[in-house]
Amino acid sequence: MPKLLQAIARLFWRDLTVAMRRSTDILTPLVFFVIVVSLFPLGLGPEPAVLRTIAPGVIWVAALLATMLSLNRLFANDHADGTLEQMALAPYPLALLALTKIAAHWTLTGLPLVLISPLLAVQMHLPESAIGTLVLSLLLGTPILSLLGAVGAALTLGLRGGGVLVSLLVLPLYTPILIFGAGSVAGVIAGIDTGAHFSLLGAFLALALTFAPWAAAAALRVSLD
Repeated sequence: MPKLLQAIARLFWRDLTVAMRRSTDILTPLVFFVIVVSLFPLGLGPEPAVLRTIAPGVIWVAALLATMLSLNRLFANDHADGTLEQMALAPYPLALLALTKIAAHWTLTGLPLVLISPLLAVQMHLPESAIGTLVLSLLLGTPILSLLGAVGAALTLGLRGGGVLVSLLVLPLYTPILIFGAGSVAGVIAGIDTGAHFSLLGAFLALALTFAPWAAAAALRVSLD
């Protein structure tokens, strides 16, 4: 068990270190997220009522697309340099190693989106009561996007046009997360109780944590064969 925890910690830190050396891998999804959300006030005008109405959907769609933008690199670099084969041969469960890489991916991609979302919410004239709901919904929803996206990235590993295939595979799975994530924020704006939305997001997160790492590990073994 100590060796397993040490291996997980080293893999997590390695992924963070490698990503820090390639800052574009971190900045590209974040800049994309900011630009997409910022274009709507420019295109629709500064009318607060209009922006407040569309803000939940716009921010959530931008977060979803920003996450998809980085999925293709989740396993690709390790596959190219042979690290993935070494992980598969290591005396540790590949599912736990895959979960570690997914956690690093969320830390580098999903967490920055969560942290910057309050600024974009202010830009979209969201009320203060809805900003906290937006942050909480993204905090629950973005890990699900990374977990489900990892399965698609593993299935398309090494294939030509893998980025497009990942989008086609995971987009239907992302739809319920988008509906309940944006719906929770829209419900707060409309004065509706959103407890059910967060309960469902929590249930989706629990299911994704349970099954996605094992599915990603199985897909990686198929791709490596």
